[in-house]
Amino acid sequence: MAHARQQAELFLGELLRNGTTTALVFGTVHKQSVDAFFEACEKRNLRMIAGKVLMDRNAPEFLTDTAESGYADSRELIERWHGKGRLHYAVTPRFAPTSTPEQLTLAGKLFAEFPDLYMHTHISENKQEVEWVKELFPERKGYLDVYDHHGLIGPRSVFAHGIHLCDDECKRLGETGSAVSFCPTSNLFLGSGLFDLAKVEGFGVRVGLGTDVGGGTSFSQLASLNEAYKVLQLQDQKLDALKALYLATLGGARALYLDDRIGNLQPGKEADFVVLDYKATPLIDYRLSQATTLQEKLFALMILGDDRAVKETFAAGVSVHRKAG
Repeated sequence: MAHARQQAELFLGELLRNGTTTALVFGTVHKQSVDAFFEACEKRNLRMIAGKVLMDRNAPEFLTDTAESGYADSRELIERWHGKGRLHYAVTPRFAPTSTPEQLTLAGKLFAEFPDLYMHTHISENKQEVEWVKELFPERKGYLDVYDHHGLIGPRSVFAHGIHLCDDECKRLGETGSAVSFCPTSNLFLGSGLFDLAKVEGFGVRVGLGTDVGGGTSFSQLASLNEAYKVLQLQDQKLDALKALYLATLGGARALYLDDRIGNLQPGKEADFVVLDYKATPLIDYRLSQATTLQEKLFALMILGDDRAVKETFAAGVSVHRKAG
């Protein structure tokens, strides 16, 4: 537990230093990781979502649970943390290949048993993974259908990556109110492929920006937008600076069904926000001095910015990080 608490403090420190006030987080397969994370979040009054990873096959034995123990541990964590303060629980199968049908069935049971739970997993990150799912679940018509069959799609279901989704899967995600997390630094670093934002949004799917720091290269949403811009450029799509800001703020909140509480600065919202430093680096200072519109300023920040551009981070109106100096 001491190790889990140390890692939770480090992780949250990095999130806040980079200006992230809400995140949907994979724990480990150990329930202590989730306890430690939520303890650290509660102390800071953060609106955060997390869950214990469920994984009962195709992984090292010391990192697996069972269908029954995963259900029992998750239920215990839900009863302890879900809805406490600003905390939410996510039922979290790592991804279909590492859960047996029995575990996915119990995950779907959990998802239906408690109101306002989240479901968080991976989908269609790379082509080999998609083929592996077909081999493991030959009775299902596709990757998303595995989750659909087990009752794991719908509002507050968030699927990481979604690079290789077919049209029917995008349509189903859209009509069920499910969401996809666009993780550009991870997708490029791992060579997984290029996320087709226009296609996915064209089917009405909610999309937020993710860092996927397990496979990605930065905690910074600004740095992630830099990479998102390039991912879309390679597909002849343009990422407008205002749209980019939306993906990192209100778009993410909407993907999480939290846009009534966070995501912008409207009266009545929870005052989770970031103060950016226009003089964070000499180059940012110079480039912004040449900008004449808000759009130009935002574009410069998303291309040149990173953690150094975050001056102060607020959660529920209280400062939870201030840059030294």
